Amino acid sequence: NPSIFTFLDGLVFHFQTLLDNFERTVIDDSRLAGRPAEIFVGKMFKMEVWETLLTSMRVGEVAEFWCDATHTGLYPIVSKGMRLIAQGKDPLEGQRHMCGMGNLFHYHSTGFPELDELMRTPQPLIFIMELLQVGDPLSYHRESWMMEKDEKLQMVPVLHMQGNALVKQRQFREAASKYKEAVLLLKTVQSREMPGDVDYVNLGRMIIPLELNYCQCMLELEEYYEVIEHTNDLLDKHKDCVKGYYKRAKAHAAVWNEKEARRDFNMVANLDITLASLVHREIKALSERMKKTCQKFVFQQDLSHVNYRQLSSLLLLFLFFFPNGSCCIVGMLAKGSAKNKSSPRRYY
Repeated sequence: NPSIFTFLDGLVFHFQTLLDNFERTVIDDSRLAGRPAEIFVGKMFKMEVWETLLTSMRVGEVAEFWCDATHTGLYPIVSKGMRLIAQGKDPLEGQRHMCGMGNLFHYHSTGFPELDELMRTPQPLIFIMELLQVGDPLSYHRESWMMEKDEKLQMVPVLHMQGNALVKQRQFREAASKYKEAVLLLKTVQSREMPGDVDYVNLGRMIIPLELNYCQCMLELEEYYEVIEHTNDLLDKHKDCVKGYYKRAKAHAAVWNEKEARRDFNMVANLDITLASLVHREIKALSERMKKTCQKFVFQQDLSHVNYRQLSSLLLLFLFFFPNGSCCIVGMLAKGSAKNKSSPRRYY
């Protein structure tokens, strides 16, 4: 006899979705996505027919079901959400403050052509399902999209503390994952609030320290462009975030974006005068790094194969850092011209 499922039992399963055509075209396959799907019985899941199908199965059973169009109309919404979850993204990403169908009508697209076609012409679908696990929702980690608002908010400080503990152990990759998960929970809750409302603004403020912690982990992992991307987004929304400018400046400096690094360091000093001495040290260190790198590059170069345009740029850079270095330049030119005497002249 099939198992008796109770309210809020968690169902973990693999599924394939196929079109009801001669080719049996595969639309989705959770195994290819690398993770099983999970729903909770009685949680008003959009594909209610899936609850009916899964609760008729035994654990470990594989079964195929044909469902007519009256039961598959919302499948494109479900599929889009599951695809985003499999990619580690927020299933509500990009949605406005409206229901799921309202968002689809607003944007006229799910972002996936095959799902858009199902939206335009609802049709019967075939589902091949394998029930993997049935359990108490408290016995394993729940996906964020299954949590209620209060559950998500309660989970955020837990993830924050877990991230901090991992940082102390210098497990920066794992810590970054915790901070990122906490940010995702807050953004999901925030997406349900009206922009400008008190709750919306407060949730935005809660996101800031988590984003900054994530960026610090990325700095430690030397993933500087990830830091720049996240701080760009953060500073677009919070233009007075001193720590955001500082972390972005450090990332720019690490990838030799000198102009951008100086700009952000100066912004730190403008926003918080008490950090002026720190900014001065950072800019001085940046200048020294640039100077040493330029010096090393210039004096190790074989100028015999450098064209005139490249040589001009190189000399201007050298004179910027060494305004009294004209005698060195004469020596380098002599060295280069001596090597060129035995070589035919080249024009560029």
